[in-house]
Amino acid sequence: MSKPKNFDGAVITAAVEIPYRRRPEGVTTGGLLAQAVAKALAQLGLRASDVDGLGVASFTLAPDHAIDLAWRLGISPRWTMDDCHGGASGINLLQHAVRAVQSGDASVVVLVAGDHFGPGDFAQLTENYNATTRKYLRPLNFSGPNAVFAMLTSRHMQRHGLSRHDYAAIAVAQRAWASGNPDAVYRAPLTLDDYLGAPVVAEPLCRFDCVPVVSGANAIVVMASDDRRTPLNRVRVTALEARHNPDHQQADGLTTGLANVAGRLWATAGFGPDEVDIVSVYDDYPAMVLIQLADLGFAPSGDLRDLIERIAARKLAVNTSGGQLSAGQAGAAGGMHGLVEAIRQLRGEAAGRQVEGARSAVVSGYGMVEYRYGMCANAVVMERIE
Repeated sequence: MSKPKNFDGAVITAAVEIPYRRRPEGVTTGGLLAQAVAKALAQLGLRASDVDGLGVASFTLAPDHAIDLAWRLGISPRWTMDDCHGGASGINLLQHAVRAVQSGDASVVVLVAGDHFGPGDFAQLTENYNATTRKYLRPLNFSGPNAVFAMLTSRHMQRHGLSRHDYAAIAVAQRAWASGNPDAVYRAPLTLDDYLGAPVVAEPLCRFDCVPVVSGANAIVVMASDDRRTPLNRVRVTALEARHNPDHQQADGLTTGLANVAGRLWATAGFGPDEVDIVSVYDDYPAMVLIQLADLGFAPSGDLRDLIERIAARKLAVNTSGGQLSAGQAGAAGGMHGLVEAIRQLRGEAAGRQVEGARSAVVSGYGMVEYRYGMCANAVVMERIE
């Protein structure tokens, strides 16, 4: 089968994570980002002076930007990018980095995402997420996205005839994957009884439906494919699509922009969802896992219970790091976490949870709630270079 050529010329050569932690002491956002960059470069034997492109996604790096971080790291970039697209930021950065390398604007690009939340930082973020939140939701004593996604989950339950047991299967399955990930914050076994007995956060969501806020960072390196310094276990992008704000917040939130682009994504990749080995979807809530998977074509008959059974039985390798539900959500790093996990799997670096023979992966991004649900959605298909 011939492969499309439109993403040739750039390869992913490294993907790392600074272990996520709850309430770490003595760390800063800038420090976490610097650690991630250093770890990625060390993996390749490169120095800061070898880097000529830098992309950054962070909520708490402000007032600094990518260029400030470049200065602190001793990087003299020809290409820089700041991204503020939350759960879609990792793939968004990757899209632009690949094009920058293809066009010759840069040859070694480091993409880094992460946050450290000190006391009050997360509340400040959620209350001032955007002008709409500040103007319309904060006066209602809005306490973050849990209430919004509780309503969305209720609609999803009614639409598909699901129960809390069905959403529990997602959380339990991801916790089982997390048991093999030493970087995950929560690794202890999670049972159905644990889930059903957990405190309710916002009906019908319980504690295990909501991503825990942590601190951490991730980094990816994109290089020119003809660079002799690239390692043998490289990964290439074979398809990438994005569709943001497809419904102007006028629909019910049960479909994302992925539904608009899935056909084109798989056509460009040259294979379909039934042939992919690794799946990473943005998992801020279990309902969003199912929604994105359905939009990407993993439930062609519309039978979500069959999809849930496949996830629970590990017949479909979804969020093999444990996802954010078990590994944690380190702010903007959440948009890169699943991407890093998929790349690690394709490079054979996911010890303890490695999917044997993994050659292809699909990763989705979702996020940036306006006032009802996420506006941004994107997805990338990647393959290991044999």
